[in-house]
Amino acid sequence: MLDALKNEDVINRIGGRFKLTRLIQKRWRDLLFGARPLIEPGNMTLLEIAVSEIDQGKIGIDYEKSQCKPPGP
Repeated sequence: MLDALKNEDVINRIGGRFKLTRLIQKRWRDLLFGARPLIEPGNMTLLEIAVSEIDQGKIGIDYEKSQCKPPGP
């Protein structure tokens, strides 16, 4: 599941490696503190759940609420 981190489509959709890393850290922390997974976790670790949620498009950055610029030209 961590192979999704090598997928350039995911990296570009989020807006770069740094933003993807930050999003994974935030979601991982939320899961550690009791947030419910948005996917069926099976026997995945919390890190794998966070990456999978991002890869499936269930978690992303809301560029309208954040002060980050959206990806693209």
